[in-house]
Amino acid sequence: MSYVEMPGAKVPIRMWTDPASVEDVALQQLRNVATLPWIKGLAVMPDVHYGKGATVGSVIAMQGAVCPAAVGVDIGCGMSAVKTSLTANDLPGDLSRLRSKIEQAIPVGRGMHDDPVDPGGLHGFGTGGWDDFWGRFDGVAEAVKFRRERASKQMGTLGSGNHMIEICLDQSSAVWLMLHSGSRNIGKELAEHHIGVAQKLPHNQGLVDRDLAVFVSDTPQMAAYRNDLYWAQEYAKNNRAIMMALLKDVICKEFRKAKPIFEPEISCHHNYVSEERYEGMDLLVTRKGAIRAGSGEYGIIPGSMGTSSYIVKGLGNEKAFNSASHGAGRRMSRNAAKRRFTVKDLEEQTRGVECRKDSGVVDEIPGAYKNIDQVMQQQRDLVEVVAKLKQFVCVKG
Repeated sequence: MSYVEMPGAKVPIRMWTDPASVEDVALQQLRNVATLPWIKGLAVMPDVHYGKGATVGSVIAMQGAVCPAAVGVDIGCGMSAVKTSLTANDLPGDLSRLRSKIEQAIPVGRGMHDDPVDPGGLHGFGTGGWDDFWGRFDGVAEAVKFRRERASKQMGTLGSGNHMIEICLDQSSAVWLMLHSGSRNIGKELAEHHIGVAQKLPHNQGLVDRDLAVFVSDTPQMAAYRNDLYWAQEYAKNNRAIMMALLKDVICKEFRKAKPIFEPEISCHHNYVSEERYEGMDLLVTRKGAIRAGSGEYGIIPGSMGTSSYIVKGLGNEKAFNSASHGAGRRMSRNAAKRRFTVKDLEEQTRGVECRKDSGVVDEIPGAYKNIDQVMQQQRDLVEVVAKLKQFVCVKG
């Protein structure tokens, strides 16, 4: 579909979905965003749903301002995927050992490594700029400095919620590695610190929603936020790269005879800020639950722990600020999913997938998510499909 345009206070709201399918609370959030004095455009992806602070699946283009809640608290959260030379014929009959080995190598949930991972010894991980990256931690907000040790031990860890590590097959029976994670606790604490700072600034006192507090250009608060934001985005990217390197090591050991070869990594943020130019204006584009889909750019759009995921190439649609959805998107809250579904439902909906099937992940059941194939249909003018993947191993926190 092409987009549907709804009227907004300062800019129209372009929606790549049927507005009638969007919850009222999410629509109100979008209308509130469209009232911001600095806004120059608002695009809404087909995985749209209500989010804390700002709507998930929204792309907000502003001039001279950025809203930290519209990035979200998991700064730099995103996906990475790697195609391998392995095929379905290389796989063992029992996949439980493979899942166990992955869980031993990569801490999940609130877990962390006993000692910081040394990237120098990892499969294909370049260490250029590593010391510089950690050196820049000295310049982040004083409020989180005491978290340095924890941040270093959480580098290369998964987290919980919808974060996952998957081993998938594409439609040609090639094996892919895929994972989803972000900036862990350090990104969350930086985001919460700056959201708190923004909400106290005088220019934000008259906003319709205090969660939409912004920083404006040429102020020390904006400079501090952008410094910490870009550091946290880099942390998230490094976190995924180290996890992928650890995952490759597991695969190399478990499939020693097959001697796996790995293609270049595809990686994309879906909670972040980028400086981009549209219609002759330099804008700060915030994507919360959306990926960049510039012409020819690779991206990853996952489903849920029992459905398909997609490797895509962007079509460069400027009406959507060169964006696409970040996944299927939730169709109900975590609490609603826990009330509605049982462990038996989870077992049925993840049949054929080696994964957790217990009450701790019922809120991640495929039934709690929108239909990924329908979401892909709604954004045919944003991306083209390169590969369709289906997981056979899924690791959750």
